[in-house]
Formats: sequence, C-alpha cells, structure tokens
Amino acid sequence: MEDKKIMVFRDRKIRRIWNSGEWYFVLEDVIVALTDSKDSKQYIQKLKQRDELLNKGWVQFVRTLFVETRGGRQLVNCANKQGIFRIIQSIPSKKAEPFKLWLAKVGSERIEEIENPELAQERMKELYELKGYSKDWIDKRLRGIAVRQNLTDEWKNRGVEEQSDFAILTAEISKASFGMTPNEYQRFKGLKTENLRDHMTDLELIFNMLGEASTAEIERAQNPEKFEEHIKVSRKGGEITKNAIVELEQETGENVVSEENYLQEKEKRVREKRKKQKKKKLKVEVKNG
Repeated sequence: MEDKKIMVFRDRKIRRIWNSGEWYFVLEDVIVALTDSKDSKQYIQKLKQRDELLNKGWVQFVRTLFVETRGGRQLVNCANKQGIFRIIQSIPSKKAEPFKLWLAKVGSERIEEIENPELAQERMKELYELKGYSKDWIDKRLRGIAVRQNLTDEWKNRGVEEQSDFAILTAEISKASFGMTPNEYQRFKGLKTENLRDHMTDLELIFNMLGEASTAEIERAQNPEKFEEHIKVSRKGGEITKNAIVELEQETGENVVSEENYLQEKEKRVREKRKKQKKKKLKVEVKNG
C-alpha cells in the first residue's frame, strides 16, 4: 500500500490514506494543485465562509486522519472522493474549471446511462479495451455482471437487501467454489484495493459465473425465506462449481485457480513488447551496420 500513498496531479503530489475501506485525500494538497493559493489553510477557511452549505456539511465531507508530513505523523484534514468532488465544486479558481467540466460530463453520462442502460455497457467495453483486455475476456466479464445482477435480484425478491448480507452470501459461494472468500482470493492474487473479478482469468470468470448462476437457480427452485437458508443455498451453488473445477483439473492436470492477475499480465506483455522492439532495433542496426 505504501507505493500508492502518493498521487501526482499536474506535477503536484497529493497524499492519500486508506481508511474505512476507501481512499481519503489530503485536502491541502488538492487545494494547492487546483488553485494559485500560497496559504492553503487560509484558502480553505475562506472557501467555507463563502459556501454556507459546504460549511454546514463539512463534518460529513472531511475527517482528520494521521498522515506522514515533514514533521512526522500528524492529524490532517482529508476527504474521500465524494467529499473532494463537493469541495472542488466550490473552488472559483480557473485551474479547477477543467475538473468541474469533467465532473459535469461524467454526471451527464450517468444520467444518459440511467435512461439507456446499453450506453453504460458500451462505455464499459471501451474502458476495458483501453486498459488492454481482450474482447473475449470483456464479453465474459460483461456476462458475469449480468449473472451477478440476476442473482442479487433473486436475493432482493426474497428479502435480502443489505450490502453486508450480499457480501456474506457471496463469500459463501466463493469459499465453496474456490476454497477462498473474495478477500482471501484477493490476497492470493497479490491484490489490495483492486477489483478481484477484473483480475480473474477466463476460466476463473466462467466458474465464478457458474457458482452465481447455480445459486440463482436454486434460489428460484427452493425459495428460501430465512437468511440461514440463503447461506445453505449459496454453499450448494458453490459446491456445484467446485465439483466442475475438480473434474476439469483431473482431465487437464492444470489448476483453475491462478495467482496471476491482470497487473502482472500487463507487465509481462509490456516486457515482451520491449524485447520484440529491442530485437527489431538490433536487426535494423546489424543490417545498416
């Protein structure tokens, strides 16, 4: 996590700290990056005075967290993404204007996606393609999202609505399928805050879908009512997947669950590309020499 505690925006370093499951950004660093102010603390005070609503909601947006400074660890004002966006809206600086325009664009796109969900899917495809994922992998990932949505709908139809309950049931499916909860799976792949499913191989995505699709089918067939019954159904869905994984592994002699993640694969592709470019360059030099 240490290597991710500094972000760079327009040549300005912005410190951040992982807290309560999300990143919090040092407010003074953001202000310095987006304004010409030489006294960020004074600027923040004026900002609060100028924006009455922001001042009232300050305790919701800002937390004091321990951050590394030149004088050692000190309590510093920090805000999460939502808080930072709200504060940026109140900054009158010209430097903040491009960021505001971007926020307006994102908000507009979000409204369009609500009105036409197909747009969201197309934009998601574009994002994955830009990150370098193959089209085959993207198709599986998008299909997995649809399967997941179908499962959560089945849970909601039977009274399971809390995100914490979804997490418990998902962990049961994963534990029965792969022998690991999602958090354990993340650590197994060397991930920290990254989305686990974005780092699954093709086979892992397929079997993950099988577990969730099987659970959804059993939910419909057995119509469980108590939460303990939902847990049992989730385990059954996972067990179906586990049996399929064992069969495939026996036939191929290869493990389905892999330590590989997309970050490593991307680095591998970059190294291979550099090697090819180096070989090509050497061939040209030899030919010209």
